[in-house]
Amino acid sequence: MFLETQHLGKQFERQLALDDVNLQIRQGDVYGLIGPNGAGKTTLLRVLALADEPTLGKVWFDGQPLVYGRHLPAQKQRIGFLPDDYPLYNEMLVWHYLDYMARLYLMQEPQRADRINQVLELVQLESKRDSRIGTLSRGMRQRLSLAQAIIHQPDLLLMDEPVSGLDPLARSQFRQIVKRLQAEGMTIIISSHILSDLEDFCSAVGVMEQGRLVESALLSDLYDRLSVRRLSISVLDELARLQALLAQQGQIQAIEVVDDTTLQATFSGNDGDRLALLKTLMEAGVAITDFHVTQENLESIFLKMDYQRTA
Repeated sequence: MFLETQHLGKQFERQLALDDVNLQIRQGDVYGLIGPNGAGKTTLLRVLALADEPTLGKVWFDGQPLVYGRHLPAQKQRIGFLPDDYPLYNEMLVWHYLDYMARLYLMQEPQRADRINQVLELVQLESKRDSRIGTLSRGMRQRLSLAQAIIHQPDLLLMDEPVSGLDPLARSQFRQIVKRLQAEGMTIIISSHILSDLEDFCSAVGVMEQGRLVESALLSDLYDRLSVRRLSISVLDELARLQALLAQQGQIQAIEVVDDTTLQATFSGNDGDRLALLKTLMEAGVAITDFHVTQENLESIFLKMDYQRTA
């Protein structure tokens, strides 16, 4: 595993912020952390970023244990961290700020200037390179905060609620940036309350509650295990015949008549089964005008999981 925690714990006086967290993340994954406020997401990210030292347990990063207190510069160099509401220097120019951050990572010319140009293009701030940070919109400031977190080309990027408070356009721009970083092979851990954003680009998710990691799975596996698929079919006529044909299919349950031309049913098959069903209906001469499957989204799955744990 590229990143792994073993029995990780973090105690703040009388509060147990992390409780026996065992996390495994593959290289190149975009891993989404979800859970209510106070669940331990921020504490976990800070521990992984070497900003806080765990009370118990170990963290393994690319085969080596993370060293706290006197952490190795080589390890810090490979990790980027964007905390929630990252502070910026309003009086500095965008270029000078990124140049300052790059110098902190001991980046030398001409590579430093080349990297700043690359990052400005990535976060779509080339036109603001000579602007004062204080004049930037909230979305631009957040993209600049991301730029400082990746200026040194880390292998692991940690982001805590990066789209909180952003408008839909700014969130969309941020999602596109994350997808580009993913395509470049960066491993990313991102916490967010906006589950539709995580659903758009995450390959795996973890659910935290009261300091514990109560669920961790590939997003595709989570969908297969917990998501209900609904099949909707519309026909020109012979709705009763369609209903009879569907009742004979093993992947079809709970058939419901929506109106005079449409049926809906719970569908337990995969994409291959869906294609085979469509072929069967067409060979039977059913005049199909619409045939599609919808799947529960990540928010619905999360609410279902929460209900199952509290019921």
